[in-house]
Amino acid sequence: MPDMLSEELRSQVQKVDILIVGAGPAGLAAAIAAKEAGVDNLLVLEREEHMGGILRQCIHNGFGLHRFKEELTGPEYAQRDIDRAIELGIEVRCGTTVLSIDENRFVTAVSKERGVQLFECGALILAMGCRERPRGALGTPGTRCAGIYSAGTAQKYVNLEGYMPGKRVVILGSGDIGLIMARRMTLQGAKVLACVEIMPYSGGLNRNIVQCLEDYDIPLLLSHTVVDIHGRERLSGVTIAKVDANKNPIPGTEQYIQCDTLLLSVGLLPENELTQMAHVEMSPQTSGAVVDDTFQTSVEGIFACGNVLHVHDLVDFVSAESMRAGKAAAQYVLGKSRAGRYAKVRDGSNVRGAVPQRLLIPETETESVQLMFRPANVFENAYIVIRDGDKEILRQKKRVVAPGEMCELTLKPELIAALSGADITVSVEQ
Repeated sequence: MPDMLSEELRSQVQKVDILIVGAGPAGLAAAIAAKEAGVDNLLVLEREEHMGGILRQCIHNGFGLHRFKEELTGPEYAQRDIDRAIELGIEVRCGTTVLSIDENRFVTAVSKERGVQLFECGALILAMGCRERPRGALGTPGTRCAGIYSAGTAQKYVNLEGYMPGKRVVILGSGDIGLIMARRMTLQGAKVLACVEIMPYSGGLNRNIVQCLEDYDIPLLLSHTVVDIHGRERLSGVTIAKVDANKNPIPGTEQYIQCDTLLLSVGLLPENELTQMAHVEMSPQTSGAVVDDTFQTSVEGIFACGNVLHVHDLVDFVSAESMRAGKAAAQYVLGKSRAGRYAKVRDGSNVRGAVPQRLLIPETETESVQLMFRPANVFENAYIVIRDGDKEILRQKKRVVAPGEMCELTLKPELIAALSGADITVSVEQ
């Protein structure tokens, strides 16, 4: 607790065993797991007016196949966790914005109903999710006209608020939200003219390329980008061009497309402003916190999970990861943390952002650990190789790996127990 607090403010500080920031799929899963692990004094804070996070606007199906073994829409998936949280009696305060956290797990939040709220936490779980990369981060020239939206914003307008952003649409970027919105806009009567991707491969899941573009005859233009935006009051068109291996536009390949809407699907950024306030060590590869295999950050008692840690492809994996984080936070506050020594997990050749970045070699029995990363490129008939120092300890063949789909490996307890303590390196080799 900060020393400068007045006696009056000190009396208002609420003590909770576990506080969770965010009531999206990650926060709800973590809260459920912590409650089921025996922690009763826990609280979830959510800045939106409803639980469920981004899933509320994802009305398409495809969720829950791994976790529930059935196909659900986003709202249906979210409702299952909402119902379980209510059943367990977990307190969730919606409409509450967290203003600050610190390395001592002291949290300041505010809401219309309760005003300023102060919390002292035994453990803190960060589950704030991610946001879309805006136009300003792209440096695309052109006017600041109406008709340019992030794909997620357009999805919210169409699915939750009943507005159509436009009728003639170009999509820049081929992330999953952009691919899904290509189909959604088509079903709502718009003409999606092209999906333009600067990389030589798509950034989305292959199933979305097939179901959202190919099934609707929407062209995917790889190694292309938007080089100019036209229009004064409203977008009137964009100029696209091919790019070379260095992603520079190739002169003479320009093509003008008349359109009234440009949707941006150019990447997601973990919402880590609060994480940085607590002086947590950050990873430049994932833009999230550096964590161990219990999802504890470099600051003791602070955990991170879901898209605030690293951007996932499937919400099923977010939930599974967050449940492990919630259980670990519960064990921390109940005094059941494991002892042992740590080995660092490093990115090897063709690997970006392996998580976790630290692996505990315990003194007693341990559980399996899921190791996740994205390959740096598309590879066919490749091998995922893990080395303990210079010693190869695991080699697994994959028919295809691509940056648009997360790679996942299971490290079994006997493999973890036999580690030497040297750095562990994860590579993709051919």
